[in-house]
Amino acid sequence: MQEDAFQVLADMSRRRVIDALAHGERQVNAIVAEIGIHQSGVSRHLRILNEAGFVAVRAEGQRRLYSLKPDRFRELDEWLAQYRGLWEERLDRFGAALDARQKQHNGTRSEEG
Repeated sequence: MQEDAFQVLADMSRRRVIDALAHGERQVNAIVAEIGIHQSGVSRHLRILNEAGFVAVRAEGQRRLYSLKPDRFRELDEWLAQYRGLWEERLDRFGAALDARQKQHNGTRSEEG
C-alpha cells in the first residue's frame, strides 16, 4: 500500500528515523541508539517508510541495512517547486517592505539629529 507522502512524514518519529538515515546506511540498532525509540517501534517506522518509498533495505548476511531512497524525496521537491516561486515572491516583497521601512526610520532619525 502506497501511503500519501505527507501522511507518512507527518509522524515525528518517522522524521527522526529519516534524520538518522541522512548520515548514511544504518542497522536498526544504530537508529535505536541514536533516536531513543524501542527497536519494535523503529522497525515499524522503517517498514512504513519502506512501503512509502522513502527507505531501502538490503541484506548483508544476517544484517539488514537501511538507507534513504532519493527518488521519493525528489518527487516531493518537484511538487513543492511549483509553490516555491510563490514563497520567494512573497519573501522578496516582505524584504523590500522591511528595507523601505528601515530607510524611512533611518531618514527620520537623521532629521531629528
